[in-house]
Amino acid sequence: MSLPRVVAFSASSNRPSRTRGLVEAVAAELARHQRIDLRVYDLLDAGPGLGVTTRDALPLPAARIVEAIEGSDALIVGTPVYKGSYSGLFKHVLDFVEPERIAGKPVVLTATGGGLRHALIVEHALRPLFGFFAAHIAPTSVYAGGSEMEDGAVADAGVAERVAAAGRELALLIEAASLDAKQRRAAPAA
Repeated sequence: MSLPRVVAFSASSNRPSRTRGLVEAVAAELARHQRIDLRVYDLLDAGPGLGVTTRDALPLPAARIVEAIEGSDALIVGTPVYKGSYSGLFKHVLDFVEPERIAGKPVVLTATGGGLRHALIVEHALRPLFGFFAAHIAPTSVYAGGSEMEDGAVADAGVAERVAAAGRELALLIEAASLDAKQRRAAPAA
């Protein structure tokens, strides 16, 4: 039996970054609840040339990230906040993803920003975006402001609690999706 394939995608254009630290924290919490096959990607892994208009024109590193997102069993996504919204390049990568490949996929949403005024990005920007894809979004999202992360690690007890909740919820969503897939395979053909 293969392990669930989980892709953690950090849309930060910096390395190291608080955004990557946050998605990795959720992945570590998920791994406490179940064994997973984890792949972590940064926006920088897409390489230069991401500004194309068709999927066929994507450079190979960017195409591999899109394929990994589509082929995963679950996603942990994170973006830094730019002027009150998600990163434009984060959205550009997702524009190449086929919506039916994310439909029903368990997802945890995370974001990092400079302060509390950006905290609602997850609810007002990311949740509708992944709602469009019909993803199964974990109820708990995680936002971390500048003072809530230190050296790429969660440094705030409230954020740590949300990370723990999001990891637990993602484990449950993965389990439910796995059971659903088994039931569909076992159902007699109509």
